[in-house]
Amino acid sequence: MISKTSKFVAEMFGTMVLVLMGCGSAVIAGADGTTGVGLLGISFAFGLSVVAMAYAIGHISGCHINPAISIAMVTAGRMKMDEAVRYVIAQILGAIIGAGILYLIFINHPGAEMKPWALGSNGWGTGYLDAYNMTAAFVAEFVFTFIFLMVILGSTSTKNINGGFAGLAIGLALVLIHIVGIKITGVSVNPARSIGPAIFAGGEALSQLWLFIVAPVLGGIFAAFTYNLLIEKPEAK
Repeated sequence: MISKTSKFVAEMFGTMVLVLMGCGSAVIAGADGTTGVGLLGISFAFGLSVVAMAYAIGHISGCHINPAISIAMVTAGRMKMDEAVRYVIAQILGAIIGAGILYLIFINHPGAEMKPWALGSNGWGTGYLDAYNMTAAFVAEFVFTFIFLMVILGSTSTKNINGGFAGLAIGLALVLIHIVGIKITGVSVNPARSIGPAIFAGGEALSQLWLFIVAPVLGGIFAAFTYNLLIEKPEAK
């Protein structure tokens, strides 16, 4: 049996890698998000991080590395609340560590300047990428998280004969979401991923953080209810 400590460490490590590599692709390799590896490269960095961690720690913790996923799993009846709480704590700590490492690397670059929404932080409004407003940001984060969780719930279902490819399907889904959504909010669909960079960036990133906690969690919960109601239960009859 896998210990609680092992699962905690796995979730913390996995989330650290996601934030460091995903946000790092934008900050280091992507420059302002439109040059360097470009939006497609950043999208794949996030998705590949999930794929890599799915096969690295999936057998230990299930590789949630996202509070919205853990909360959705509780809603779907696949996880107990006390375990989800431990996962969420580990994920947030991992995200802070990942963002902290990225911060240390970034500030030691010549001419480094902590601008608003630094370190790949999520946001919206004037000054943020294409300046979409709060409504667009909330709708995007809710819907994208809903889609993401539908893919996760389906690909990890015990009824799915292709379950061995779940990590690949989930990672590619995240790539797809980023390709469409980066210019809107930078794409969160993951409260921990937003919390880590916002803590170090401060300012607008921190003041807008609430949306990137509320919208993904609600989107995940709605996906869990939808999946159980429309897909799992009808097949069980």
